Amino acid sequence: MARVGRRVERAVARYFDGPLPEPEGLPRYVAPLPTWLEDAGLRLAWPIALVNLVGTLFGFWYYAGRPLEAAPPLVEGQLGAAPLAAWPLIPDSPVATMFIGLSLVAWRLDWEAEPLHALAFFGCIKLGLWTPYVQLVLNGPGGIPAWLFWFLVLSHLAMALEAFLIHRYARFTVSAVAVAAAWYGFNDVVDYFVPVLEGPHHTWLRGEPLLPDAAGVAFDHTVLAHDLAAAWAVVLTLVATFLALATRVEKGRRHRAE
Repeated sequence: MARVGRRVERAVARYFDGPLPEPEGLPRYVAPLPTWLEDAGLRLAWPIALVNLVGTLFGFWYYAGRPLEAAPPLVEGQLGAAPLAAWPLIPDSPVATMFIGLSLVAWRLDWEAEPLHALAFFGCIKLGLWTPYVQLVLNGPGGIPAWLFWFLVLSHLAMALEAFLIHRYARFTVSAVAVAAAWYGFNDVVDYFVPVLEGPHHTWLRGEPLLPDAAGVAFDHTVLAHDLAAAWAVVLTLVATFLALATRVEKGRRHRAE
């Protein structure tokens, strides 16, 4: 498999050549991808960044309730139901794809952007694993077209793989990890525990039934689906924090040993 993978990487290098950060031989628990796949992914940094940034635009369109049409009004859905000030707190997956897209661009342009790299790592880990769990375990395929359901599952799993390219060019400084942990921890709080700006602001769950309220209808946040989504979100924030700091420690060990 490694031989085939290296041939694939060499084929990619014919069209997307350029210097790459040297592999550091990190243990698999922080660097699970084979080296050839890391190399191929980093060589494809520009196309991957473009795909993620286009995904960001689609994600905002999805949260505006307009995945298949462009007729006015252009903002409905969850964004349309929330105040403008709350918008940065709602479309978590589009923001995560924005972070990884910009992180790859910053690396390719040799910009110093450690907080951005950490935010990209957290976002890809958290949303890359939270969304498939919610779709497969809590929501199920009902309510949206089958192609969109599987697109959401598979595209988010790809985000989780993207996260493990970042260690090749990021240092995961303590301050950068603190910024990412604070942002995603804050999101957990306002999404599930202390609503602000007419929250909660987590992605609407089809596993939550609709209840009538003074404004028409609202989701019931007292059901088990809400608690399970919240628990998995918090766990993933902790996992991302651990992996980022563990990566920093392992990189430091190898540099001291040189």
